[in-house]
Amino acid sequence: MTTLQKGDKAPDFKVKNENGEIVSLSDFKGKKLVLFFYPKASTPGCTAEACNLRDNYETFKEKGYDVLGVSADSEKRQTNFKTKNELPYSLLADEEKEVINAYGVWGPKKFMGREYDGIHRTTFIIDENGIIEDVISKVKTKDHTAQIL
Repeated sequence: MTTLQKGDKAPDFKVKNENGEIVSLSDFKGKKLVLFFYPKASTPGCTAEACNLRDNYETFKEKGYDVLGVSADSEKRQTNFKTKNELPYSLLADEEKEVINAYGVWGPKKFMGREYDGIHRTTFIIDENGIIEDVISKVKTKDHTAQIL
C-alpha cells in the first residue's frame, strides 16, 4: 500500500482534530510520534486498537512519544469515539483524506468477499526530526503497543 518507508521524511499535514483545532506534523517537532491510521471510529477492531494505545499512553509519554489517531470520520464522530473510550490523545478528522492520501494508506480492500476502497490500518513511528523510524502494516489491534515499543 504505502510507498513510505523507514528513513523517509514524514509528509507534513494540517488537519482539524476532534475539537476543530488545526493540528500539523510540525506541532510535534522535537517529539517522537505514533501516528496510527484506522478505518472507522467505534468499530470493534478500531476500538480495540485505540484502547490498547490508551491503556499504555503513560508508557508512551515516558518514552518521549506522543500519539495521534487518524481516520476519515467527522469531528463529531471522532469526539464521540474519544469521549466514549476516554482516549487521552487527539484524533484527526481527515474527511478530505489529505493525511490519509499523503501517507498512502487509502486503497482497495477486501472484506467478506466484497472489494471496496478504504483505509488500511497502518502505524507510522516518526522521530523528533520528522523522519519515519518504522511502518507497521500488519497491526495487531489488541496488542499494538507491543508492536510499537
